[in-house]
Amino acid sequence: MTDVPVDSGASARAAAPEGLSLAEEEELRSELAKVEEEIGTLRQVLAAKERHCGELKRKLGLTPLDGLKQNLSKSWHDVQVSNAYVKTSEKLGEWNDKVTQSDLYLSASSTLEDWNEKLTQSEAYKKTQETLSQAGQKTSAALSNVGSVISRKLGDMSSYSIRHSISMPAMRNSATFKSFEDRVGTIKSRMVGSRENSTDGLHSPSGAGDQPPQDNAPF
Repeated sequence: MTDVPVDSGASARAAAPEGLSLAEEEELRSELAKVEEEIGTLRQVLAAKERHCGELKRKLGLTPLDGLKQNLSKSWHDVQVSNAYVKTSEKLGEWNDKVTQSDLYLSASSTLEDWNEKLTQSEAYKKTQETLSQAGQKTSAALSNVGSVISRKLGDMSSYSIRHSISMPAMRNSATFKSFEDRVGTIKSRMVGSRENSTDGLHSPSGAGDQPPQDNAPF
């Protein structure tokens, strides 16, 4: 077994960068420790502030969606006021002016206007427009006629029901209806009387003749 040499703290520590003395290195390390400690403290303070902010939002009824909307609105506002957005808008405006003022754009616009004018003045376009107009008028007239017929039919039905309900009591109380009832009653009474007379004649002795009644008549 061989002995393993043990390095001291000075030898185990990384060598100082070139140009720095040991005193400067110690000073920098001490400052680094202080900064890291301040960062940890600030993180704790930030966490406490975030919790307090969440409690305030909860009490006010603000949801995370509201916060997202506010963040998006702020971000869009920041984009609009940024130099890049302003410059891009200016460039697009300049390009639009150049395009609309160019000879090619003006020529294309005038050509399209000529085509539109020729199309609207052509015979085929006029005939098509007249045909569509006449078809629309005929359709409107047909619908109007159908509505009038339905309304008239409904009116006739209502008038008939009203006349019927009004005329029945009046007809029953009229002299003609009463005379007709009297005649029917007279005919009915005559028929009943003649039926009774014929029945009496069948059961009377004179009607039976000289023949004695048969007790044991066959069925």
